[in-house]
Amino acid sequence: MEINDSFPEEQFFAISNSEVPWFPDITNFLAANIIPQGLTHQKKKCFFNDVKNYFWDDPFLFRRCANQVIRRCIIGSEISKLVEHCHSRPTGGHYSGTKTAHKILESGFYWPSLFKDSIRYVTLCDKCQRTGNICKCDEMPENYMLSCEIFNVWGIDFMGPFPSSFGNKYILAAVDYMSKWVEAQALPTNDARVVERFLKKLFSRFQTPRAIISDRGTHFCSTQFEKTLKK
Repeated sequence: MEINDSFPEEQFFAISNSEVPWFPDITNFLAANIIPQGLTHQKKKCFFNDVKNYFWDDPFLFRRCANQVIRRCIIGSEISKLVEHCHSRPTGGHYSGTKTAHKILESGFYWPSLFKDSIRYVTLCDKCQRTGNICKCDEMPENYMLSCEIFNVWGIDFMGPFPSSFGNKYILAAVDYMSKWVEAQALPTNDARVVERFLKKLFSRFQTPRAIISDRGTHFCSTQFEKTLKK
């Protein structure tokens, strides 16, 4: 049969609009040992020095970076989606261009203009431009987690003075850090003597705790209070 050399126009259109990646010379050399034409001696030397960091695993090209981490090389059509995912999506956080670029590197991807494209995307992000820079006041407080068992650590403090009610002007409250159990008592004064009485009732019901946390007021930092804790 006679060979049909005609091609549909759709195939010509697909070929003419196909994207050319940034690494055809590297892939041609690694896959078929084809050296790019028209390179000067200096450019050819740089090309052979750079191609040592790449290896071809059909259909992807990988680069071995300076920290010996292997990352997949990305073509142009995938760059915008990847930067958007690492910056604007819920896992991104709308960080700066440099931090977004580091998130992309941690995800295992690479292309030569990675940092430049990430910074350009952040400058065009509408939400980032409206919000401005993220400062310390926007960060969540990082508090140490206290590992303890129930009724082992108590927080104690005075509230008041309040208007006198049956001769009482202050409220001494103690909160267990584990169960959030609250013990409170109305008292006429806020000295170390009433604190000692309150603690003796507390210890007799819930045993002696490992630690008591206070604001180090004079009614909590006294010799009488320390003797009670030693007992």
